[in-house]
Amino acid sequence: MIEVTFYNQIDDDLLKFAVIISKSNGKWVFCKHKDRDTYEVPGGHRETGEDILETARRELQEETGAIEFTIEPVCVYSVKGKIRVDEFLDKESFGMLFVADIQSFEQELHSEIEEIIITDNLIDNWTYPLIQPKLIGEARKRGYL
Repeated sequence: MIEVTFYNQIDDDLLKFAVIISKSNGKWVFCKHKDRDTYEVPGGHRETGEDILETARRELQEETGAIEFTIEPVCVYSVKGKIRVDEFLDKESFGMLFVADIQSFEQELHSEIEEIIITDNLIDNWTYPLIQPKLIGEARKRGYL
């Protein structure tokens, strides 16, 4: 079982990752990691000494090739439980959810991401099917999408 909980704020030092729900020209932007057959919302772990907004900007650029974009925080969320078949979190792990609007992209990706797709519809083949649709739902509920 998985638990996803939303918060308005939390101590900054508890934020371990950033996830960025992204659109470009009104279409969804999703990433496919080289080692997976599934798609996901851009995001990743915070590096030492990095502000969580810096994490979000860096991950968005690395995973989508975004050059010009606007980005804003939505809320804090936490995950606890079985997040994938081979991955279990036994205690609450906190991240910051962002939304971004991408105006332009690099021609090539320079990361572990094999491809990005830009689509009118949400995908069916999620890497984190019990988490990422809930994040999109929460961003919609709060009026960000």
